[in-house]
Amino acid sequence: MDWLGAVQRLRAEGRSAVLVTVTSVRGHAPREAGAKMVVSADGTWGTIGGGNLEATAIEQARVLIAAGTVEPLTLAAALNEHVTNRHGQQCCGGVVDVLLDPLPARAVVAVFGIGHVGLELGRILSRLPLVVHLADSRSAQITAAGALGLDDGPADVHLTHAPIPETVMSALPAGAHVLIMSHDHAEDMVLCDAALRRGDLGSIGLIGSSAKWQRFRKRLREAGHTDAAIGTITCPIGLPGLHGKEPAVIAISAAAALLEALRREPGAGLHAADVGAALTPERSAK
Repeated sequence: MDWLGAVQRLRAEGRSAVLVTVTSVRGHAPREAGAKMVVSADGTWGTIGGGNLEATAIEQARVLIAAGTVEPLTLAAALNEHVTNRHGQQCCGGVVDVLLDPLPARAVVAVFGIGHVGLELGRILSRLPLVVHLADSRSAQITAAGALGLDDGPADVHLTHAPIPETVMSALPAGAHVLIMSHDHAEDMVLCDAALRRGDLGSIGLIGSSAKWQRFRKRLREAGHTDAAIGTITCPIGLPGLHGKEPAVIAISAAAALLEALRREPGAGLHAADVGAALTPERSAK
């Protein structure tokens, strides 16, 4: 796999990485300007020339990953026998500049149910640097979502026709954020149960009224879930105290509440500049 394939795989897996690029070469060096490699916490793809230069870049890249750093870093390395190196000598004779560009893991958001609210929410989330899964048990809804051009934004959007949507739930990475809003309350219930049985999701939101939530709490207890576990589900979704039942209003409110949580989440790859304009006061209730 080349460095570009590695970036795509790591992003899909929700893992942070650093793109390492040789930006300039003066004199002799093992690789030319433009050579690239990708470094994750436990792997590398590509090469910038091996030896002390590469080992030092890998070591520093993993420091950036561990610290959650998002700012690029430049390293300069002289390749001669007079330089004290930690990882052996390189005596090519040149000087190399290397750029370490962090690629923070993208937060993963899954929306189950692409009806009126789900479609509006898909529009909003597609404009942000996220991995977005839009799943529905109805193929027509996936077709409708595909016609919106959601792949034009910065998000990695995955549309899935899921006749058994809990299979999509089980395939999400740990820490994913889930919003449940299908057309069928029985389907919502199955998804809530599946989400709680995982126990490793970042958040779970359920669209609905207080009456719906009371019924769901009772049924989830009967299914064996504790009150503490059930309490990890947020219903209704969105910013509290803001009223409005129009699909766009509900979607904006749900997105704003989600983004407020993501902005506080270490390593989510979202920062104030990414989400500030999206935090618009509207409400979510079904």
